[in-house]
Amino acid sequence: MIRINIGEAKLHFSKYLRRVKKGETIVLCERNVPLAEIRPIKPERRQLRPIGLDKARLTVPASFFEPLPDWLLDAFEGKTLR
Repeated sequence: MIRINIGEAKLHFSKYLRRVKKGETIVLCERNVPLAEIRPIKPERRQLRPIGLDKARLTVPASFFEPLPDWLLDAFEGKTLR
């Protein structure tokens, strides 16, 4: 990451833009005080993101679908514990 003042950026904009295209981040300063960042935009995904972490190994036990105990439901609703 480099820091440049606005005047320098105006004078050599295309040079710094090439550096940004290569993945570098530039901090734009006004009188040596950071003002903004110029950084590359991440490319859009070409493929859909897979759902789940690892479908082959993921198993959900039957107990997952059993109703929660009353004391736990009360806690979620903000009721005092018994």
